Amino acid sequence: MALIVKHLDSGVVVATLSDEAARNAFDRNSMQAISGTLNELMDDSEVRSVILTGSGKFFCAGADIREFDKSVKNGTIGDLVGDLTGILHPLQIRMRGDSTVFIAAINGAAAGGGLGLALACDARIAVPESRLSAAFFRLGLSPDGGTTWLLPRLVGTQTTKRFFFNDETWNGETALLKGAVDEVVHLDELIPRSIEMATDWGRWAEMSRRSTKQLLDAQSSTFFETQLEFERALITAASMTEDFATGVSAFLEKKEPEFE
Repeated sequence: MALIVKHLDSGVVVATLSDEAARNAFDRNSMQAISGTLNELMDDSEVRSVILTGSGKFFCAGADIREFDKSVKNGTIGDLVGDLTGILHPLQIRMRGDSTVFIAAINGAAAGGGLGLALACDARIAVPESRLSAAFFRLGLSPDGGTTWLLPRLVGTQTTKRFFFNDETWNGETALLKGAVDEVVHLDELIPRSIEMATDWGRWAEMSRRSTKQLLDAQSSTFFETQLEFERALITAASMTEDFATGVSAFLEKKEPEFE
């Protein structure tokens, strides 16, 4: 099984890439299994947040290079790369716009498309020994997995350019300093801290979570006037939900809201 799922309290799920999948996640079968499982979790209204983590020394090392080699030799490499990105990219699009909160608990190496998977999450918590690398240039490739869109929004365009062209590898502390991750904790604290954040972020109303994610992704590529209209449409829709009525009542009664 590529992704091992454990349901916790408060709608929190820990999804762990198996050892084999974390080391070579992106062949057709494992990538389809990962996508299928994460999409099922997003379909589940009881799931508020998902912690995505890896096994051993790997968070997600990206594509299976041996599979690349075979496909190069038999002339099917274009089909393979097209198939893999055709699975990964729609998954990332949904992750970015869904109400489900995604926390990447980066326990080790995150490279290539695996780095893109971590960057597509809403927050990243890493261990000091983690390794973030692109690895595309070393293979003679251009980047994918959304890394050219996601990383500049966290660390800036020029820092991203140096990351790619210098073939840099960032450990947890460097990634924190650059802004690529939100926190660095020791390995024994990684999942507990991720659960804490997932519980806290996931407690808000569904519309608050979804709309804010969509608005923040849109803001860097739309005119101010367009963004204001987007905000207006989403806040109007949110105001007509039961969660809004719950929030108003809780505010007036001076207590914490409990959203469905």
